[in-house]
Amino acid sequence: MRSNHLTEGIVAHMPRKMGRNVGRDDIIQALRSALEPLAFVNAMWEGGAISFGRLDRYSDIDLQIDVKDGSVSRTVAIVEKALEKLSAIEKRYEVQNASHGHWQCFYKLEGTSDFQLIDLCVMKHSSKNKLLEPEVHGPAVFYFNKRKALKPKPLDKKSYAKALRARLERIKARFEMFNCFVEKELNRGNYLEAFGYYYSLIPDSLVEVLRMRYYPLHHDFKTRYLHYELPPRVVKRLKGFFYIKDEKDLRRKHRAAVRWFRKLADALDLKKVEKKIVSSPRKGHR
Repeated sequence: MRSNHLTEGIVAHMPRKMGRNVGRDDIIQALRSALEPLAFVNAMWEGGAISFGRLDRYSDIDLQIDVKDGSVSRTVAIVEKALEKLSAIEKRYEVQNASHGHWQCFYKLEGTSDFQLIDLCVMKHSSKNKLLEPEVHGPAVFYFNKRKALKPKPLDKKSYAKALRARLERIKARFEMFNCFVEKELNRGNYLEAFGYYYSLIPDSLVEVLRMRYYPLHHDFKTRYLHYELPPRVVKRLKGFFYIKDEKDLRRKHRAAVRWFRKLADALDLKKVEKKIVSSPRKGHR
């Protein structure tokens, strides 16, 4: 989604740099210089790896921008112009129907590392979902927050725990309804279909119930941060269900996964899970 509606504040004065010299600090500073002077832009902050203290050379740049309602398109245009002053935009992938409801796009600048993607989220100020709950998203790193337009609020833990209970019931119902499709296609000799059903249902279901047990605030993060948030012995066991050698191995591991899932789901003490959520400490924002 591009817009021709540009406004003042574009960093036209910045010299174009060779892509290979553009680092994350250059990108953040360029966008801050372009956006902070604009009256309709309220705040810019970063989340993701930096919020959890895990920033390394493979980390992308998870940026969020809060803008006045009706200003998303022109903000995007200014962002893209600022990026192009640094280096040509080599790749651009706009997310359709993002689950959080905000405009989101990924950028790769020419000549930069394949890992240095810019994950940009532009949200209307009226939106209630700011992705700022520190218990879930970690402490946000604000680059500017005018007049304290955004005030991170603690997670509504009781509502979250209630939603998690409903989510568990849905996972169990889906699993019990469809896990037999794997064996059905194996019996038919339709091995590719069997593999497809397996990978679309079994590992994800195991991951989510394991997260509910060990780190319920990230139960819907799929495999993201999994190695940091599950015990090593559990990660080691789980890994075996992602690696399938052949049809015989698939049949064996599918049956083992079904047993493990049912054991986990039946043993999950939701009262303990809810207590863990409610008692989890609030992390401050930077």
